Amino acid sequence: MRLWTGLGNPEPGMSRHRHNIGFMAVDEIARRHGFSPWRKRFRGETSEGVIGGQKILLLKPMTYMNLSGDSVQQAAQFFRIAQDDITVFHDELDLAFGKLRIKRGGGAAGHNGLRSMDKCLPGPDYWRVRMGIGHPGHKDRVTGHVLGNFAKAEEPELERWLVAIADAAPLLAKKEHEAFMTKVALLAA
Repeated sequence: MRLWTGLGNPEPGMSRHRHNIGFMAVDEIARRHGFSPWRKRFRGETSEGVIGGQKILLLKPMTYMNLSGDSVQQAAQFFRIAQDDITVFHDELDLAFGKLRIKRGGGAAGHNGLRSMDKCLPGPDYWRVRMGIGHPGHKDRVTGHVLGNFAKAEEPELERWLVAIADAAPLLAKKEHEAFMTKVALLAA
């Protein structure tokens, strides 16, 4: 089993915030691939399904971003999921809006959700789908940018991007990371 976690905050009014793009990604994957209904467990919400022949557990921690690791750790421990089989979808300030990169391990780079996961898991060696939300230009504007909704003009591109991620998910399930990134870029263009 693989654990794919989307990071975000649970308040309904925050659902379209840039910081919630991880939730948006796993919601779209669940929709497009006919996953089970979301249910409450592991201090979060989970949905199960199969993609690319792999059983996938989707998780949205309901602990707020700063405590995301608690939920991820509980699910990983319950199902005995190795770190190499954990993938987290999260917002990334240092990538332009619409750009996506995957890497394994690394630092938290100021991201409190990743910092929490690093603290609660045996280490930082899980996979990260870094979803670019762009940088507002000055550090004083970061909080408002991250905790703000996507602009109306960005919505069509955001929807294309989320659909592309869901459509390319079988490649991610097979751990064909480069092919996944390429297919998302082509589909979202």
